[in-house]
Amino acid sequence: MKSLSILSTFAIAGAISVSAIAAPERAGDFALLDQNGDFHQFSKYRNKEALVVLSQSNSCAASQLAASKLQDLRAEWEAKNVAFLMINSAQDDLAAIRKTAQDQGIELPILLDSSQLVAETLSISQAGEVLVLDPQNLSVLYRGPFGDHLTATLTSAQSDSVQNTMDMDVAGCDLNIAPKPTMASAAPDYATEVAPIIVENCAECHREGGIGPFAMNSHLMLQGWSPMIREVLMTKRMPPMQVDPAIGHFDNAAYISNEELQTLVRWIDAGAPKGAFSADPLSNLEYQDVKSWQLGEPDFVVKTPVQEIPATGVMDYINVDVDLPFNEDKWVKAVQFIPGDETVLHHLLTYVTAPAEDFNGGEADQSSIARRFLEGYAPGKVEAMVFPQDTGVLIPAGHKLSMQLHFTTNGRATSDETTLGMYFYDEKPAHENFTRSVSANFVIPPHATNHEVHASYVFDNEVVVNGLRAHMHFRGKDMKFSAEYPDGTMEDLLSVPNYSYAWQPTYQLSEAKTLPAGTKVHVTGAFDNSELNTANPDPDKRITFGLQSWEEMFIGYWTYYETGK
Repeated sequence: MKSLSILSTFAIAGAISVSAIAAPERAGDFALLDQNGDFHQFSKYRNKEALVVLSQSNSCAASQLAASKLQDLRAEWEAKNVAFLMINSAQDDLAAIRKTAQDQGIELPILLDSSQLVAETLSISQAGEVLVLDPQNLSVLYRGPFGDHLTATLTSAQSDSVQNTMDMDVAGCDLNIAPKPTMASAAPDYATEVAPIIVENCAECHREGGIGPFAMNSHLMLQGWSPMIREVLMTKRMPPMQVDPAIGHFDNAAYISNEELQTLVRWIDAGAPKGAFSADPLSNLEYQDVKSWQLGEPDFVVKTPVQEIPATGVMDYINVDVDLPFNEDKWVKAVQFIPGDETVLHHLLTYVTAPAEDFNGGEADQSSIARRFLEGYAPGKVEAMVFPQDTGVLIPAGHKLSMQLHFTTNGRATSDETTLGMYFYDEKPAHENFTRSVSANFVIPPHATNHEVHASYVFDNEVVVNGLRAHMHFRGKDMKFSAEYPDGTMEDLLSVPNYSYAWQPTYQLSEAKTLPAGTKVHVTGAFDNSELNTANPDPDKRITFGLQSWEEMFIGYWTYYETGK
């Protein structure tokens, strides 16, 4: 049974059992997608006085009644800088949640807590329960039903005078959430349950010499870093390259299951116990040699100019041209990058360009153009890229390669000389791969939290799309790729709901998408130029297009081939 904490300034009517709590409960940061695929992070509401969250369930009558009360509360308090959300921890189907929202006229975001980990973190146990959260201190101020105590909490939150968490009984619907493991004996087993997830999802980058900031090579390392691991999992910072799982499917997206998340977080919450094992399963892992050719000796090898990387500081993009000796056309069927120093090479993009072309990364031209994009390297990318069957990238005779390199310093001065291996077709393939940029002009006002931008392009001929890539800079917030077919129907193909400048892969579609002639493709997204964006160089500035990373770009890249060519 829940009890009411000591309330300080609150006047409490009626008989309520009381137990002392020294201060508002710490909740920790978390992030979830809502029913529309939008990203919400607890700490990014820190410009609000409070955040009111209702535990929602499609099948719970108490939840439906509470939703009506929440709308009334919102009408009174939203103008007082209080934000309102719902959260579904009942593991309801997404389509059903959307229908419920439509049928009940719910306009608020409904956060999808399908793993139930946020409910566990916030100690939510009932649908119909309402919480008041403090986004600035990441704490719980109130947990209970609607009523005077909830209103009193919001009043006190306005003056930052809440001393303790108010925890009251709720007549709601049980969410059947497993209690947190409080003893090592109740926790997932490190050797047989936790370590395999780390091997599958994390260890390739988090190893000695890898791009990760620390090596996950033993139980002791995991245990020591467990608070950080929990935080990046709960805020969806890791695994990187996450996309909305409800839209499309991509071979190289970082999908991690609810069961895997539950195992890791519940193990950490139980104290990251060691358990029993004869040999630590993370201590003797063998990694693929990123310095060897996976497809045999390439037909042609290119070495980038040696780049000196300082120990500290921010490095701008480096654009270099590499002349090629070919007197005849070459068709590339596969490529592989071997990084010189993978701990500092953040990404490398390679294009085929004309002899006199001044490329500069290809991003200065804001018109929609198709380019021959050979391939790119990004952290964790160790596999050779083999183009879809009977497709390839053409290198016309006399053309060169234009490379864009981006390095991140890591506290140790080093140098990089990355190698590119190309494998050629013996005969011309049926289709030529192109990458088309779809971009827009924009002006982002100072302190704008959600400045929306849209770009579009019409494909005159039928094309088959096999890759998509979002590109913005530090203020990028989200980006979505959609197709509007000639009959007027719309289909979302990719959504990057929490864009990160640190991760810009080309997402490879598991199944290529055919777009008929006349299809209009859309790239929509938003920028966060506010102080809530911790990566923002200067929220006071009015931002327009620019090549430097502290300026901005808005480009959606479509990799495709035309069926008739």
